Amino acid sequence: MKGSSSTRIVALVLGLLVSAGLARAASARVDTNPMNYDPQVREAFHYFYNLDFPQAVSRFERFRAEHPGDPQATDYLLEAELFQELYRQDLLDTTFYANDGFLTGHHAIREDPEARDRILGLADEAVREADWRINKNPNDIDALFARGWALSLKCTYLAMVERDFRGGFHLANKANDDEERVLQLDPNYVDAKLITGIYQYVVGALPWPFRLLIGFVGISGNKSTGLAMLTDAGKRGVITSMEARTALALFLRRESKYQEAVKVVQSLKNQYPHNFLFCLEEANLRRDAGEGMVAVTAYRDLLSDAARPGYFASPQLELAWFGMGDALRGQRHYEEAAQAYERAGAAHSVGPELKIRALLAGGECRDILGQRALAVDDYYAAIKTDPKTSRADTARDHLRTPYKGK
Repeated sequence: MKGSSSTRIVALVLGLLVSAGLARAASARVDTNPMNYDPQVREAFHYFYNLDFPQAVSRFERFRAEHPGDPQATDYLLEAELFQELYRQDLLDTTFYANDGFLTGHHAIREDPEARDRILGLADEAVREADWRINKNPNDIDALFARGWALSLKCTYLAMVERDFRGGFHLANKANDDEERVLQLDPNYVDAKLITGIYQYVVGALPWPFRLLIGFVGISGNKSTGLAMLTDAGKRGVITSMEARTALALFLRRESKYQEAVKVVQSLKNQYPHNFLFCLEEANLRRDAGEGMVAVTAYRDLLSDAARPGYFASPQLELAWFGMGDALRGQRHYEEAAQAYERAGAAHSVGPELKIRALLAGGECRDILGQRALAVDDYYAAIKTDPKTSRADTARDHLRTPYKGK
C-alpha cells in the first residue's frame, strides 16, 4: 500500500502462535515508555494516522520542545517528518514494494535536500540523546528502544529515498540489535517487536544474490517468526500497533494471502476510516486477489470520497488512478485503463517514479488498442520525466517496437 505508516521502511502470519500461546499473550502485561500515553502524544498520532502531517509535525515539535534531550520525543517528530516526505514523493505506494522489483533497476526519485537534512539530522540527534542515557545505564530500556527506532527510521529513508541498501541494512542490523536487547531485558516491551519482526521477515525473504550483494551472508531471518512478531505487535503494541499491522498486511500480500491481508487492512480502516492509504490498500488487495471489477468499484468509491471536502486530509489521487488502471487492465478494459493511467501521470502531486510507471503503462494499453500515436506520446512523456531510469529504457524499446503484450 501506500500505507501511511507504510513503512517503518522501505523496503520492508505464516507463523501464527498456537492457541495456548495466544492465550498467554492476551493476558500478559505490556510495558512501554509512559510518554506514549501522554494525551499530547496521542493527539499528535491521531493527526499522523489521518495523514494530516502538518498538524502532526507541529504537535510533535511542541512536545519535543517541552522534553529537551529525550530521544523518544525526538523520534516522534522524526517519524512524522519522514513519513510526510515519503507520502509527498508517492513512496508509500505498496504496489512498489509487494514484489522484489523495487530492489533492482534505476528509479526516478528526486530528493529534497532540505527534507533530507531535517530527517537525517533528527535521526542523528535521537541517537546521540539515547547514547547519552545508555552510557549512564546500559540497560535503559526506553533509551535502547528509542535508539533502535531512530536507526530504523534512518534506514527507511536511506533505502526508500536514496536507495542505499547497503547503508540501510547496516543500520537495520544495529536497530534490530537494540530492539532484541530490549526484548531480552523485558519480553513485555511489545513495541520492540515491530522492528525485530520486520527484520526477521525481510531478511528471510531476501533473494540470495541480493543478500550477497549487501553483505548479508551468514545473517539469518525467518519469515514465520517475523509474521508472528508483527501479529503480536499489531494486537498489543502501544505505539506500534498501526505500523505492525501495516507491515503485516504488506507481507501477507507478498505471500499471496490476500484475504488475511484484507482483514488486517479492514481493522486499520475501522480505526481510521479517513486514512486515504488504508482505503486505497483494500482496493489494491482486491485487485491483486483477482477481484478485478470489485477493485474497480472500490477505487471509484475512493475517488468519490476524496472529492468530498475534508473527507481525507491529503489524498494522493494519482495512487487511486494508477491502481484503477491496473485493475481495468487486468480485466482487458484497455481504453479505460489507459485513461486512468494517464490521469495518474497528469496529477499535480504525482512523484516522478509513479509518473513514469503510469505513462509507460498507459502507452502499453494504447499500443494494445492500436492507438500508436497516443502510445508514442505516453512513451516520450515517460522518458522526459527521467531518462535515466529502467522504465525509460523500456519506453525507448516500445518506441522502436510497438508493445504486443497484455
